[in-house]
Amino acid sequence: MMKFDIMTLFPEFVDMVLGESIIGRARKSGAIEVRCHNIREYSADKHRNVDDTPYGGGKGMVMACPPIYACYSSIAEAAAAAGDRTRCVYMSPRGDVLSQSKAEELAGYDRLIILCGHYEGVDQRVIDEIADEEISIGDFILTGGEIPACILTDAVARIVPGVLSDEECHTEESFSSGLLEYPQYTRPQNFMGREVPEVLLSGNHAEIDKWRLERSLEITKQRRPEMYEKYMLSHPSDIKKPKKGKQ
Repeated sequence: MMKFDIMTLFPEFVDMVLGESIIGRARKSGAIEVRCHNIREYSADKHRNVDDTPYGGGKGMVMACPPIYACYSSIAEAAAAAGDRTRCVYMSPRGDVLSQSKAEELAGYDRLIILCGHYEGVDQRVIDEIADEEISIGDFILTGGEIPACILTDAVARIVPGVLSDEECHTEESFSSGLLEYPQYTRPQNFMGREVPEVLLSGNHAEIDKWRLERSLEITKQRRPEMYEKYMLSHPSDIKKPKKGKQ
Protein backbone atom coordinates (compact mmCIF):
# COMPACT_ATOMS: atom_id res chain seq x y z
CA MET A 1 0.00 0.00 0.00
CA MET A 2 1.44 3.35 -1.02
CA LYS A 3 1.08 6.26 1.40
CA PHE A 4 0.59 9.94 0.64
CA ASP A 5 1.24 12.52 3.35
CA ILE A 6 0.14 16.03 2.35
CA MET A 7 1.29 18.99 4.44
CA THR A 8 -1.14 21.87 4.00
CA LEU A 9 -2.95 24.77 5.63
CA PHE A 10 -6.24 23.49 4.18
CA PRO A 11 -6.49 19.76 4.96
CA GLU A 12 -10.29 19.67 4.68
CA PHE A 13 -10.14 20.91 1.09
CA VAL A 14 -7.51 18.38 0.04
CA ASP A 15 -9.27 15.55 1.85
CA MET A 16 -12.56 16.43 0.12
CA VAL A 17 -11.03 16.40 -3.36
CA LEU A 18 -9.17 13.14 -2.79
CA GLY A 19 -12.16 11.51 -1.13
CA GLU A 20 -14.17 11.16 -4.34
CA SER A 21 -14.24 8.93 -7.42
CA ILE A 22 -11.43 6.44 -8.08
CA ILE A 23 -9.02 7.86 -5.52
CA GLY A 24 -11.73 7.93 -2.84
CA ARG A 25 -12.60 4.29 -3.54
CA ALA A 26 -8.93 3.31 -3.46
CA ARG A 27 -8.59 4.91 -0.03
CA LYS A 28 -11.60 3.01 1.25
CA SER A 29 -10.36 -0.30 -0.17
CA GLY A 30 -6.93 0.15 1.37
CA ALA A 31 -5.07 0.26 -1.96
CA ILE A 32 -3.57 3.61 -0.93
CA GLU A 33 -3.45 5.72 2.21
CA VAL A 34 -3.83 9.52 2.09
CA ARG A 35 -3.26 11.63 5.18
CA CYS A 36 -3.63 15.40 5.26
CA HIS A 37 -1.55 17.15 7.91
CA ASN A 38 -2.52 20.62 9.10
CA ILE A 39 0.69 22.63 9.37
CA ARG A 40 -0.97 25.01 11.84
CA GLU A 41 -1.15 22.22 14.40
CA TYR A 42 2.65 22.20 14.52
CA SER A 43 3.01 25.91 15.24
CA ALA A 44 4.49 26.80 18.64
CA ASP A 45 2.81 30.20 18.45
CA LYS A 46 -0.22 30.53 20.73
CA HIS A 47 -2.20 31.95 17.81
CA ARG A 48 -1.11 29.11 15.53
CA ASN A 49 0.65 31.53 13.18
CA VAL A 50 2.59 29.86 10.39
CA ASP A 51 3.81 32.88 8.43
CA ASP A 52 5.67 36.16 8.81
CA THR A 53 6.78 39.18 6.77
CA PRO A 54 9.64 38.57 4.31
CA TYR A 55 13.18 39.68 5.05
CA GLY A 56 14.21 42.40 2.63
CA GLY A 57 10.70 43.78 2.39
CA GLY A 58 7.95 43.10 -0.09
CA LYS A 59 4.25 42.38 -0.16
CA GLY A 60 2.55 39.39 1.37
CA MET A 61 3.62 36.82 3.92
CA VAL A 62 6.03 33.91 3.79
CA MET A 63 5.40 30.52 5.40
CA ALA A 64 7.93 30.01 8.20
CA CYS A 65 10.33 27.10 8.69
CA PRO A 66 9.54 25.82 12.23
CA PRO A 67 5.94 24.57 11.82
CA ILE A 68 6.67 23.03 8.42
CA TYR A 69 9.76 21.27 9.70
CA ALA A 70 7.92 20.02 12.80
CA CYS A 71 5.15 18.63 10.62
CA TYR A 72 7.64 16.97 8.29
CA SER A 73 9.61 15.50 11.19
CA SER A 74 6.50 13.83 12.56
CA ILE A 75 5.79 12.22 9.20
CA ALA A 76 9.42 11.24 8.63
CA GLU A 77 9.57 9.58 12.04
CA ALA A 78 6.54 7.45 11.22
CA ALA A 79 8.01 6.61 7.82
CA ALA A 80 11.31 5.53 9.37
CA ALA A 81 9.50 3.34 11.90
CA ALA A 82 7.60 1.65 9.07
CA GLY A 83 10.75 1.25 6.99
CA ASP A 84 9.21 3.22 4.13
CA ARG A 85 11.21 4.48 1.18
CA THR A 86 10.12 8.11 0.93
CA ARG A 87 10.28 11.09 -1.39
CA CYS A 88 9.44 14.65 -0.36
CA VAL A 89 8.06 16.98 -3.03
CA TYR A 90 7.40 20.71 -2.80
CA MET A 91 4.69 21.87 -5.22
CA SER A 92 6.20 24.95 -6.83
CA PRO A 93 5.95 26.86 -10.14
CA ARG A 94 9.76 26.78 -10.16
CA GLY A 95 9.84 23.00 -10.33
CA ASP A 96 10.08 20.60 -13.24
CA VAL A 97 6.72 20.21 -14.96
CA LEU A 98 4.89 17.03 -13.95
CA SER A 99 4.93 14.29 -16.58
CA GLN A 100 3.66 10.74 -16.79
CA SER A 101 7.20 9.42 -16.51
CA LYS A 102 7.71 11.41 -13.31
CA ALA A 103 4.43 10.06 -11.89
CA GLU A 104 5.59 6.52 -12.68
CA GLU A 105 8.93 7.20 -10.99
CA LEU A 106 7.25 8.50 -7.83
CA ALA A 107 4.90 5.51 -7.76
CA GLY A 108 7.96 3.41 -7.02
CA TYR A 109 8.26 4.85 -3.51
CA ASP A 110 6.46 3.56 -0.43
CA ARG A 111 5.53 7.03 0.78
CA LEU A 112 5.20 10.38 -0.95
CA ILE A 113 5.37 13.49 1.27
CA ILE A 114 3.96 16.60 -0.40
CA LEU A 115 4.37 20.17 0.84
CA CYS A 116 1.76 22.73 -0.24
CA GLY A 117 2.92 26.33 -0.17
CA HIS A 118 0.66 29.36 0.24
CA TYR A 119 0.78 33.14 0.57
CA GLU A 120 3.97 34.45 -1.10
CA GLY A 121 5.74 31.14 -0.74
CA VAL A 122 7.83 29.15 1.71
CA ASP A 123 11.08 30.06 3.47
CA GLN A 124 13.79 28.64 1.22
CA ARG A 125 15.70 27.13 4.13
CA VAL A 126 13.05 24.56 4.96
CA ILE A 127 12.68 23.68 1.27
CA ASP A 128 16.43 23.06 1.13
CA GLU A 129 16.24 20.99 4.31
CA ILE A 130 13.35 18.63 3.54
CA ALA A 131 12.44 18.65 -0.16
CA ASP A 132 13.98 16.12 -2.53
CA GLU A 133 12.58 17.97 -5.51
CA GLU A 134 10.15 20.66 -6.66
CA ILE A 135 7.34 19.89 -9.10
CA SER A 136 5.11 22.23 -11.09
CA ILE A 137 1.87 21.39 -12.90
CA GLY A 138 2.35 24.10 -15.53
CA ASP A 139 3.45 27.61 -16.34
CA PHE A 140 0.81 29.53 -14.43
CA ILE A 141 0.27 30.78 -10.89
CA LEU A 142 -2.26 29.47 -8.35
CA THR A 143 -3.16 30.69 -4.87
CA GLY A 144 -1.61 27.67 -3.21
CA GLY A 145 -0.17 24.20 -3.66
CA GLU A 146 -3.29 22.27 -2.68
CA ILE A 147 -4.73 21.78 -6.17
CA PRO A 148 -1.32 20.80 -7.60
CA ALA A 149 -0.87 18.36 -4.70
CA CYS A 150 -4.21 16.74 -5.51
CA ILE A 151 -3.22 16.45 -9.16
CA LEU A 152 0.12 14.87 -8.30
CA THR A 153 -1.54 12.43 -5.88
CA ASP A 154 -4.13 11.44 -8.49
CA ALA A 155 -1.51 10.96 -11.21
CA VAL A 156 0.70 8.79 -8.99
CA ALA A 157 -2.05 6.87 -7.20
CA ARG A 158 -3.72 5.58 -10.35
CA ILE A 159 -0.47 3.76 -11.21
CA VAL A 160 -0.46 1.90 -7.88
CA PRO A 161 -1.67 -1.72 -8.24
CA GLY A 162 -5.25 -2.17 -7.04
CA VAL A 163 -6.32 1.45 -7.59
CA LEU A 164 -7.77 0.89 -11.07
CA SER A 165 -10.08 -2.02 -11.75
CA ASP A 166 -8.06 -3.04 -14.80
CA GLU A 167 -4.28 -2.89 -14.39
CA GLU A 168 -3.91 -2.09 -18.08
CA CYS A 169 -6.13 0.99 -17.96
CA HIS A 170 -3.43 3.52 -17.19
CA THR A 171 -0.94 2.00 -19.66
CA GLU A 172 -3.27 2.57 -22.60
CA GLU A 173 -4.12 6.17 -21.86
CA SER A 174 -2.54 9.35 -23.21
CA PHE A 175 1.16 9.77 -22.39
CA SER A 176 1.58 6.28 -20.86
CA SER A 177 2.13 4.77 -24.30
CA GLY A 178 4.08 7.78 -25.54
CA LEU A 179 1.15 8.88 -27.70
CA LEU A 180 -2.03 10.87 -27.17
CA GLU A 181 -5.07 8.66 -26.75
CA TYR A 182 -7.28 7.62 -29.64
CA PRO A 183 -10.96 8.79 -29.73
CA GLN A 184 -13.47 6.88 -27.61
CA TYR A 185 -17.13 6.14 -28.43
CA THR A 186 -20.18 4.64 -26.71
CA ARG A 187 -23.94 4.38 -27.32
CA PRO A 188 -25.90 5.67 -29.19
CA GLN A 189 -24.38 4.56 -32.47
CA ASN A 190 -25.68 7.72 -34.16
CA PHE A 191 -25.55 11.09 -32.38
CA MET A 192 -26.82 14.12 -34.29
CA GLY A 193 -25.77 12.51 -37.57
CA ARG A 194 -22.33 11.52 -36.30
CA GLU A 195 -21.72 7.78 -36.62
CA VAL A 196 -19.39 5.56 -34.62
CA PRO A 197 -16.52 4.42 -36.92
CA GLU A 198 -17.51 1.14 -38.57
CA VAL A 199 -14.32 -0.67 -37.56
CA LEU A 200 -15.29 -0.38 -33.87
CA LEU A 201 -18.50 -2.30 -34.61
CA SER A 202 -16.74 -5.04 -36.59
CA GLY A 203 -15.61 -7.23 -33.70
CA ASN A 204 -12.24 -7.61 -35.44
CA HIS A 205 -9.86 -6.80 -32.58
CA ALA A 206 -6.75 -6.79 -34.75
CA GLU A 207 -8.29 -4.16 -37.03
CA ILE A 208 -9.58 -2.20 -34.03
CA ASP A 209 -6.09 -2.15 -32.50
CA LYS A 210 -4.63 -1.01 -35.82
CA TRP A 211 -7.27 1.74 -36.15
CA ARG A 212 -6.61 2.96 -32.63
CA LEU A 213 -2.85 3.13 -33.21
CA GLU A 214 -3.39 5.03 -36.47
CA ARG A 215 -5.68 7.55 -34.79
CA SER A 216 -3.23 7.99 -31.88
CA LEU A 217 -0.40 8.62 -34.32
CA GLU A 218 -2.45 11.11 -36.33
CA ILE A 219 -3.62 13.06 -33.29
CA THR A 220 -0.17 13.10 -31.69
CA LYS A 221 1.53 14.22 -34.92
CA GLN A 222 -0.97 17.05 -35.29
CA ARG A 223 -1.14 18.27 -31.70
CA ARG A 224 2.20 17.25 -30.14
CA PRO A 225 4.73 16.85 -32.99
CA GLU A 226 7.68 16.65 -30.59
CA MET A 227 6.02 13.70 -28.83
CA TYR A 228 5.28 12.07 -32.18
CA GLU A 229 8.90 12.35 -33.33
CA LYS A 230 10.18 10.91 -30.06
CA TYR A 231 7.75 7.98 -30.31
CA MET A 232 8.66 7.19 -33.92
CA LEU A 233 12.38 7.16 -33.11
CA SER A 234 11.77 4.47 -30.49
CA HIS A 235 9.15 2.56 -32.52
CA PRO A 236 10.52 2.38 -36.08
CA SER A 237 8.42 -0.70 -36.87
CA ASP A 238 5.13 1.09 -36.22
CA ILE A 239 3.07 2.72 -38.94
CA LYS A 240 5.03 5.78 -40.07
CA LYS A 241 2.50 7.25 -42.42
CA PRO A 242 -0.93 6.34 -41.09
CA LYS A 243 -3.72 6.29 -43.61
CA LYS A 244 -6.61 8.61 -43.08
CA GLY A 245 -9.65 6.72 -41.94
CA LYS A 246 -13.13 7.59 -40.83
CA GLN A 247 -13.08 9.71 -37.68
